[in-house]
Amino acid sequence: MFRYVPYSIVQDASALPEYQAYCVSGAEEDCGASSGPRQAPAEVEEWQRRHTQETRHLRYRRSFADYAVLERQG
Repeated sequence: MFRYVPYSIVQDASALPEYQAYCVSGAEEDCGASSGPRQAPAEVEEWQRRHTQETRHLRYRRSFADYAVLERQG
């Protein structure tokens, strides 16, 4: 016999999320520059501003990654 046990999927508080941006500006191919993994979105936005100032590139692909755990409810 199996019993239903409810779980919630939550962000793992023991691991920091990562934010990153890639420059996808370019006529024929993407620039490819990357902010690298950062711990806060503001750090990525600052990198984007600086990259735009240096290159005049305006289009970016942003990524967010975190760890998730299942926690038993109740």
